Amino acid sequence: MSDEQSNSQIGGIAAEALRQFIERIERLEEEKKALAADIKDVYAQAKSQGFDTKIMRKLISLRKMEDAEREETDQLIDLYKAALGMV
Repeated sequence: MSDEQSNSQIGGIAAEALRQFIERIERLEEEKKALAADIKDVYAQAKSQGFDTKIMRKLISLRKMEDAEREETDQLIDLYKAALGMV
């Protein structure tokens, strides 16, 4: 086995491909961290203007849902509230 092969294949693992995946994931994690900070700043701005950020987060999660899923969630919440005497 040549030195080049032993450097690129270690224990059956393609070392360079593995290194590239790891570096790519690390870059994406850094980008994710920066985006999370940006989102936090937007929430802080909204809060400073009097918006309720808990409600904003709930609205964002509802907007991510399909219509049928959102309706089912609403129905279950209503059912649970009725069972607890909250209606």
